[in-house]
Amino acid sequence: MKKLNNMILAAATLFFAGFASACNSTSSTTTEGVTMNQTSDSLNPKQDLAKNAIIVDVRTVEEWNNDGHANCSVNIPLADLSAKIEDLKQYQSITLVCRSGNRANTAKAMLEEAGIQNVSNLGAWQNIQCKK
Repeated sequence: MKKLNNMILAAATLFFAGFASACNSTSSTTTEGVTMNQTSDSLNPKQDLAKNAIIVDVRTVEEWNNDGHANCSVNIPLADLSAKIEDLKQYQSITLVCRSGNRANTAKAMLEEAGIQNVSNLGAWQNIQCKK
């Protein structure tokens, strides 16, 4: 029953999130004079985290671009997450963030359903502390 509820919640979230997101996201950030493009197609941002760790912001492209984001995270909108699950399986640790933690929780359930372990929901993207 819990699995079914998670699947229904994920499907409903994907349906509604799909209206607001684009297929691919691209943004440029500058870290110590180095510009890097962070797209949903490249999941290896320069991060000073534990080896094989990634922080994924599941907000829409518009939120990522207009409301701010942590430079050590990548943007994969929740509506696009299912297409990136295989790419995310390479990471030993996945931290998820969004605006409040609700979409990150849905993303966590999706990843765990796909067999990915060591997934955590950090809540709002402002909770990220990028190391220099």
